[in-house]
Amino acid sequence: MYVQAAEPVNIPMKNHFPTREDQFLALQNTSEFDVLVIGGGATGCGCALDAVTRGLKTALVERDDFSSGTSSRSTKLIHGGVRYLQKAIMRLDFEQYRMVKEALHERANLLEIAPHLSGPLPIMLPVYKWWQLPYYWVGIKLYDLVAGSQCLKSSYVLSKSRALELFPMLQKDRLVGAIVYYDGQHNDARMNLAIALTAARYGAATANYTEVVHLLKKTDLKSGKERVCGARCRDVLRGQEFDVKAKCVINATGPFTDSVRKMDDQEVSNICQPSAGVHIVMPGYYSPDNMGLLDPATSDGRVIFFLPWEKMTIAGTTDTPTEVTPHPIPTEEDINFILTEVRNYLSCDVEVRRGDVLAAWSGIRPLVTDPSSKDTQSISRNHIVAVSDSGLVTIAGGKWTTYRSMAQDTIDAAIQAHNLKAGPCKTVGLLLQGAKDWSPTLYIRLVQDYGLESEVAQHLASTYGDKAFEVAKIAQVTGKRWPIVGKRLVSEFPYIEAEITYGVKEYACTAVDMISRRTRLAFLNVQAADEALPRIIDIMGKELHWSEQKKKEELESAKKFLYYEMGYKAKSEQLTDSSEITLIPSDIDRYRKRFHMFDKEKKGFITILDVQSVLESISIQIDENTLHEILNEVDLNKNGQVELNEFLQLMSAIQKGYVSGSRLAVLMKTAEENLRERVVIPVDRSGGGL
Repeated sequence: MYVQAAEPVNIPMKNHFPTREDQFLALQNTSEFDVLVIGGGATGCGCALDAVTRGLKTALVERDDFSSGTSSRSTKLIHGGVRYLQKAIMRLDFEQYRMVKEALHERANLLEIAPHLSGPLPIMLPVYKWWQLPYYWVGIKLYDLVAGSQCLKSSYVLSKSRALELFPMLQKDRLVGAIVYYDGQHNDARMNLAIALTAARYGAATANYTEVVHLLKKTDLKSGKERVCGARCRDVLRGQEFDVKAKCVINATGPFTDSVRKMDDQEVSNICQPSAGVHIVMPGYYSPDNMGLLDPATSDGRVIFFLPWEKMTIAGTTDTPTEVTPHPIPTEEDINFILTEVRNYLSCDVEVRRGDVLAAWSGIRPLVTDPSSKDTQSISRNHIVAVSDSGLVTIAGGKWTTYRSMAQDTIDAAIQAHNLKAGPCKTVGLLLQGAKDWSPTLYIRLVQDYGLESEVAQHLASTYGDKAFEVAKIAQVTGKRWPIVGKRLVSEFPYIEAEITYGVKEYACTAVDMISRRTRLAFLNVQAADEALPRIIDIMGKELHWSEQKKKEELESAKKFLYYEMGYKAKSEQLTDSSEITLIPSDIDRYRKRFHMFDKEKKGFITILDVQSVLESISIQIDENTLHEILNEVDLNKNGQVELNEFLQLMSAIQKGYVSGSRLAVLMKTAEENLRERVVIPVDRSGGGL
């Protein structure tokens, strides 16, 4: 056991979480809550769980979806902060040290309360100068020392040969050795959702897509001052407005902290300085399955992580001052910065390509700082709890790992400021949704009892924990010998259709909720998410009784989300690069025309659907699995599609003799010849014809 559990919760836990309709009825019909939390991110949901388990009547409202903001766009690490410890030592900063100590305790707690969603991850720190080896070794050992008995595993030093054995993609020139230390990793959006669902099962009235229009106030008879006593809320999906009254209102809105504070007092000064952090996802072959990489000193002094996640590779992050927006967009400059830093640490044998970026996103960190400060890189992500003159409790700053302790400090402050009757905090060691009966071998039971693919079963177990059986029960029969149940949404990923049905029960209201936070498709591969959208919307439409018009709106909204917020736009703008193509202009023009016979919509890429459409028009039948294999041979960045640039690269390689027997090249040439030879049959009405 990593943590000492708090005293048990005396409140009964419901077997199932209430429906969204039940939650709205509770919000509207409860005369007064003890606590109303605004914000459904990690901290807000943590506050709701902390409050309800102390016996307080609790409500939570979120303008968008749970974890729709920063909480789903993190580096996916549960960590104390190696760089913060370095700053604490170099600057003799006790506050930074205390934050690292607290975060390491919270790291242990998170791994304990949600073992299905989290786990330890070894991270390699490559060393390229002899003097750095003892320097980094001492620093990492201090990190272990600060963690104390909650150290995940002891760090260790590797020789050059052993480092290359464990991380063969590593740049070996001038490599001296490496140091490996351990931190935690998790599925951030699913973790956030687990906190929200756990709070709901303990009795908190939680509602996503519920916006606070303005705060309610009343005059205190004793002091004569105005006090916050609730909020006017609006159901974003239906437009209905209603009041939610509460003795205490908590502002846990992350980057939007100041906008809620200004609802309370227009004259208040800002306490939050937002910073954008961009991450990219690349194919899994860029990193070993179970070893991350830390670049401790990039070209501009930032820290870059390069980590395996969900069988892909995640790289980031940047740190740039930004404006607060609900829809942050990753910039090409930040994407290229990350790629450049990755190239510096990978072997020259591994060509790091811009086209290998399968998804990219930007998250806004809610850093707490003096409004006049411009340097966000020197700011600690420690948190503050402030109580306004009217009683609004604000929690700001902090980081994902410390959400629980932030929530504890917030509820402690709320109890003191509003004289609420409640017991001590009980969230240390409190298991989250899905953790109770989970075990590392649970997936085997799913395979044996339901006939699921092993990969799908492992995915369900690591996503839903002991609730994976509820998903398996509603999985459709495939009609195949194996797997017996579980139809995949896309062939490359283990997400199945039953998860969409179950996701609606988990309060998913839009297609974006489903592709980004109930499943993580949008964060793993925007093209795969785009391909899965029609089927996802069909299933959600049946569950939520959507009209055809509503389905179209959902499809457009989800495609817009993928295009702007998940890096699809930045990716599509790279398709004109022909640096590796040695074809003469006339050949390029000829092959481009051939390509566009398949890419009729001028998207810049072709998929299996495009190829099938052309083949059907010339009466050629090739099964889908074979087509997958054919496209996969040319799909150099393994993103499920073939771009024009990749096709031209293929034709160039064929001309030079580097490639022979390409099935796609032969197939496209054959199709082109067949289409040109087709004779148009006249259909004009002839005399006496019917």
